[in-house]
Amino acid sequence: MLLGSAIRERREAQSLSQQKLALMIGSGKSHIWRIESGRVSVGLDDLGRIADALDVQVRDLFSFEPRIVRGAAPPPK
Repeated sequence: MLLGSAIRERREAQSLSQQKLALMIGSGKSHIWRIESGRVSVGLDDLGRIADALDVQVRDLFSFEPRIVRGAAPPPK
């Protein structure tokens, strides 16, 4: 799973908007969108702040299992 997708799923699981997460880490909503969509790489500082805001360890964002979506295509191998 891509890091941005893991961040999005963790954020949504906590019912946080992109705007709220952005405020929590001192960033803008568009920056969160770019991270989640894979448009930009996440710096270590941002990654640490995002993990803190989501109340997880950074490593948890790399080992996150995606939720199963009915009818979705299987992930590429």
